[in-house]
This record gives sequence, C-alpha cells and structure tokens, in this order.
Amino acid sequence: MTAVTLDSAPALVPLLARGALRSPFKRPAPDADFPRTRLVLPGLRVDLAKLAAYERVCGFATGTAGGTGADALPVTYPHVLGFPLAMRLMSGRDFPLPLLGLVHTSVEIVRRAELPASGEYELAVHIEGLAPHRRGTEATVVTGLRSGGGLVWESRSTYLARHRTAGGTAAEAHEDDTPLPVVDEWRLAGDVGRRYGAASGDRNPIHLHPLTARLLGFPRAIAHGMWTVARCLAAHGTGGSAVVRAAFRAPVLLPGTVTYGADGAGRFELRGAGGRLHLAGEVRPLSGTADG
Repeated sequence: MTAVTLDSAPALVPLLARGALRSPFKRPAPDADFPRTRLVLPGLRVDLAKLAAYERVCGFATGTAGGTGADALPVTYPHVLGFPLAMRLMSGRDFPLPLLGLVHTSVEIVRRAELPASGEYELAVHIEGLAPHRRGTEATVVTGLRSGGGLVWESRSTYLARHRTAGGTAAEAHEDDTPLPVVDEWRLAGDVGRRYGAASGDRNPIHLHPLTARLLGFPRAIAHGMWTVARCLAAHGTGGSAVVRAAFRAPVLLPGTVTYGADGAGRFELRGAGGRLHLAGEVRPLSGTADG
C-alpha cells in the first residue's frame, strides 16, 4: 500500500461532484480492483465551531462552546474528520463502487483513550477491501487517528453498492430480535439529513431531499447512519476507552418517529413503526475484548 501525505483536508464539494459524475460509469463487483493508497493528514487540529455544530445536531453536550477545547471529542467525531479523505478515495476513478446511492451498513469503532478537542492528531484513511453482499458489493473503509505516535482511535465502516447479484450470499444472520427496553421516543424532522450534512460535510443526495432520494431508490430522504448511531451514543454515553459496534439494518425515513431502546449490558437500538429495527448497536469496555 502506498502512503500519500496531504497538506490539508480535501474540499468535499468537488469530490462529491466528481463522484456523482463518475457513478453511472462504475461497474461494482466484489472481485474488482480498488485503491491501494493510504491517505495521511498530519498536524490535524479540530475546528471547535464545526465540532459544536456537530454536537448540537447529534445531541452531545457542547462543552467547547466557550472555545477552551477542554472537553473530549465525541466517540463518533473522528469519522467526520476522516470523511473528506474517504471521499477522495471513493470518488476516484479507481474506486469501483458508484458514490451515488452508496449506503453505510455498519461501523466498528475502537477508542483507546479520551481524545482532547484541543489535541493535535495524525489522520489516515484507506480502503481495506471489497466483499460480496446479498444485495450487491460492500467496501470496508478504515480510518485511524494517532496522537504522540500511538493509535488512539480507529474505525471500520462498510458501504454497500446495491446491484444485481448472481444468487448473492446467504441471508445475513441477525442476533435475537427481541426489542430492548424503550428509553425514549424521538420525532425526527424532515431536515435532519440536511442539518447533519451541513455539520459533517456528508451531503449524499439520499439524505437531503425526498426528490433526490427517490431518484436513488428511496421513498423519502433517509437519516445518515452515522447520525443515528451518534444520536444513540449521545443518549447512552461512552466514557474512556471503548469499543462501539453498530449495524444499520433499515433506513430511517424522514420525517418520522423512532424509539430508542437500551439495556444495562451496553446494547442500544432504534426502532420504527411496527417495531421495525433500524439500528442495532453495543458499547463495550476496551479491556476484556479481543481488541484489547
């Protein structure tokens, strides 16, 4: 894998436009070649105003509002920092999946220590590989954050390009689907996708407007997967080192109403009308896991 060092984070709008224009010409397949480049951005510092906007839309406490940078980054925020680098890779000519309509299907995050908002970090992103999915092809994107030479945060996200498959893989094995105890009910406004897109930079058309979502196969705009998991984690809480896993089972249509459920064992979920499971996740201490 070739490492490419960047001077600054890429501008997202040109990348999204480039990815959209190239999407019709992509031919996704699990055995296709993919970029073997690792993008590295050293000397990264967090923009506290952007962080506060993200915290507000996701429901986290906005501890940096005073500009002191004394609090820790939300566990999901490094995903936002890495998003421009991921988009540079996924909008490239050598990435085989079309950017338009790409659906985030899962995320696993390992946080090894609290991440001060005032800290300086090295960010790195690469494509780990492609895999068959019963509905198409998935790509795994790895994002890592280093501080003082050590890896302090890492995530693995899977993104699905839906297309016809020759039989596909076996149906996905789901864990016990018994609903968790309901903690709260959230009414989601129709502009949640636009507000999160403004805070995170992820302006995929499936999240922004009913018309653009319908053009890509959805009946209405859908909430960002990373917004749903961030909103749950803001309610659940994650302190210190931790492992977070979340699977995005079904799109959350906007506007809509969902119930947030959680138990004392670290599991959380979002369900919609009729008990439909949208998101299933868990938070575990890093110690005592395979990652520790």
